[in-house]
Amino acid sequence: MAVAQLKNLKRRLQLLSDEAEQGLTRSCGHELWKSVGPDAIDGLEDPARRAEANYWYGQWNVVRELQEAFG
Repeated sequence: MAVAQLKNLKRRLQLLSDEAEQGLTRSCGHELWKSVGPDAIDGLEDPARRAEANYWYGQWNVVRELQEAFG
């Protein structure tokens, strides 16, 4: 991969990570998920909000794994 392509990919991954974090915070109603993790999501009583939070948490995890792989 060219340096410019890698730089653009890292930038896009950061944007996706930011979007997932915002989605998680919005669906959880707080930023507790950052310190507690999936337990904060499992504690949500509304099934629709829990499903949305699980979606965003999955997206955030995938992006994080890709960011670690690319360094």
